[in-house]
Amino acid sequence: MKIAFNTLGCKLNYAETSTYERGFKALGYEIVGWSSPADIYVLNSCAVTEMAEAKSRNLIRRAHRTAPEAAIVVTGCYAELRRDEVLAIEGVSRVFGAAAKSRLVSETAALATAPPLSFRPSEARGEISGGQRDSSTTPGMTGTLPAYSSGERTRSFLKVQDGCDNFCAYCTVPFARGRSRNIPVCELVRQAREIAAKGIKEIVLTGVNTGDFGRTTGESFLDLLKALNEVEGIERYRISSIEPNLITEEIIDWIASGTKFQPHFHIPLQSGSDTLLKKVGRRYDTSLFASRIDYIRSRMEGPGKPPVFFGIDVIVGLPGETEELFEETVSFLRDRIQPSFIHVFPYSRRPGTRAADWPGQLTAKVKAERVSVLESLSEDLHARFVESCRGVREKVLWESADKDGLMYGYTGNYIRLSRPYDKALSGQITDVTI
Repeated sequence: MKIAFNTLGCKLNYAETSTYERGFKALGYEIVGWSSPADIYVLNSCAVTEMAEAKSRNLIRRAHRTAPEAAIVVTGCYAELRRDEVLAIEGVSRVFGAAAKSRLVSETAALATAPPLSFRPSEARGEISGGQRDSSTTPGMTGTLPAYSSGERTRSFLKVQDGCDNFCAYCTVPFARGRSRNIPVCELVRQAREIAAKGIKEIVLTGVNTGDFGRTTGESFLDLLKALNEVEGIERYRISSIEPNLITEEIIDWIASGTKFQPHFHIPLQSGSDTLLKKVGRRYDTSLFASRIDYIRSRMEGPGKPPVFFGIDVIVGLPGETEELFEETVSFLRDRIQPSFIHVFPYSRRPGTRAADWPGQLTAKVKAERVSVLESLSEDLHARFVESCRGVREKVLWESADKDGLMYGYTGNYIRLSRPYDKALSGQITDVTI
């Protein structure tokens, strides 16, 4: 049978989809593109913004037009938050909520091969044989699907944690992915060894609230880092995102002591205004945030060492963000912490969140203008960061793709470099002077 996959949203979703793909391959399925005729389509959806939900609906409808008799299976955050809405879309056969992800491969395969084919759109959508509705949504969502991506030869995204307990006023993630929970260290070490056996040299640790690791096993995030550091064959690690209040001095000191973890941090700020940080329920203020940046730089930078790359998440246009409060964010980024890159997101009003009902909602025009301001600042800061690395000796992990005679790779501190394509260097790490 032919099966197609599509993924929207975060790296966590991509890691999960890659795991589904490996599962179906092991069962003998042929994987085809989303635009190709298939027997089954699996969409891993996103609901972080209204646009993400619209994209999910469009992909479902496109698949149904391509193969009207095919089964369409939907999972991910949109499937969890808008279950009935998803089931009502023509062609959808089954929805797997957050607690049912680990059953997606086995149950989809069982239904697709049972006589008669249980997935015909003419049947009542959302039902399984016997007429019972799939009750995949479970309060607390205690299940956690172990997952990692394996589509690239150079790096893999390893899911170490899922869910979040913070319930920030603007965010649907705790409702879509459940409470904070993690995969045991021993299982993650086993997966890292499996990744290494594929010849992959770099692992990016990913999760919803990665630094909150250990909620369900009593282990600590530092326990995980130390265990993974010992896995043979993996030469580099990155932490995809970690809250500033969870990256402790102990963690920083250990990373700086000479480990496989790279001088690259992705830390969400969301706003440079203490007024807004407190209002939306973030668990830090700008003083703590700046102190973490300062401490990392003091421990990891110096003569002969590359500058640390800081990628910072910022939401513009939160309800009540006046021009003055926005300027506080601009000033904090430009004058105080000077990150290497800013990931800018316009606030999206999400039904069911506290912020959705607040006064002071900004227009799309104002949000777009503020996005433009921070994107321009990001370009300037990134150019300055790259310039500060000129002449520094760094290691580059080269990717396998041939792009118009060139190949690309990233330094440890996440600068993208290019060189003439050389197949022998694919997946290899070499020394380069920037």
